[in-house]
Amino acid sequence: MSDKRAGLFEEELDISGFAPKPPARPEQVKAVAEEAGFRSRGPSPARVPASPPTPPEAPAGRREQRRYRTGRNQQLNLKVRAEDAATFYAIADAQGWVLGDAFARAIAALTRELQARKR
Repeated sequence: MSDKRAGLFEEELDISGFAPKPPARPEQVKAVAEEAGFRSRGPSPARVPASPPTPPEAPAGRREQRRYRTGRNQQLNLKVRAEDAATFYAIADAQGWVLGDAFARAIAALTRELQARKR
C-alpha cells in the first residue's frame, strides 16, 4: 500500500472489473429468511377473513366545511367540551355568522360583561 492518496481528477479509474450482482431468486430469499427465523408477512390460509371488513362509518352530525374570505389571518385552536362546541356552532348557524364573527361578538359581549362588573 502506498502512502500517497489517489487523486480524484488526475487519472482515469478502471472500473471494467466491476459488475452488478444478479438479482436474487425468490427461493434464495425464502431460504435465507427461513434460516434466520423470519416468518412470512403474507396471509396464511387460517388467517384469511371470512368476509371483507366493513368501512368505518362517518361520524354522525358531520358539519359542512366553511370557507369565507374575511381578512382574518390568525388561527385559534381550543379544547372545549362537545356540548359547548355544538352550542357555539348552533348560535353561529342560527344567526348566519361565520365562526370568526361569532367569536368576535362573544369576546365583545364578555368584555362588556366584565366592564359592567367593575362599575
